[in-house]
Amino acid sequence: MILAVAAVFFFLVISGYNGLVVLKNRAKEAWADIDVQLKRRYDLIPNLMETVKGYASHESGVFQKVTEARSAAMGATTPEDKIAKENALSQTLKSLFAVAESYPDLKASSNFIELQRELTDTEDKIQAARRFYNGNVRDLNTKIEVFPSNIVAKIFSFKQMALFEVAGEEERQAPKVSFEQK
Repeated sequence: MILAVAAVFFFLVISGYNGLVVLKNRAKEAWADIDVQLKRRYDLIPNLMETVKGYASHESGVFQKVTEARSAAMGATTPEDKIAKENALSQTLKSLFAVAESYPDLKASSNFIELQRELTDTEDKIQAARRFYNGNVRDLNTKIEVFPSNIVAKIFSFKQMALFEVAGEEERQAPKVSFEQK
């Protein structure tokens, strides 16, 4: 009888551990998918900025903010830091597109239209990758919290992962852009 109870306990521990490993690996894979799309966005941004600069060279403050946000996002090392920096980059890109709205010739430029389309496509893919990542993180975090897998998680030091979400109310708002003619 004791042997049967020990065998069941051992099976539950192994099963719980394996389930946690699977969920953790799925979340890591989902994070890698986000990274691929973010890399694509990083590669598009300089081309987009050069195109906009040709039409709106006096908007240097916006260009500087986009450049700084891109560099910060590329340099982020932890998922939490990357999430915060990516949210900031998304806000600065919105400002760049708001600037473009004031230049009819730019909006009609085939190069700008193509870059905008590619960036929009990339943003859509990033959103899909974020949803996939958040679903996997939700499943992992739930498994870490519920009984009896929470015991196994504690024994083997499984940690919850952060969701990739908008950080605050200010980031949910449309950016404020002012156009000063020089």
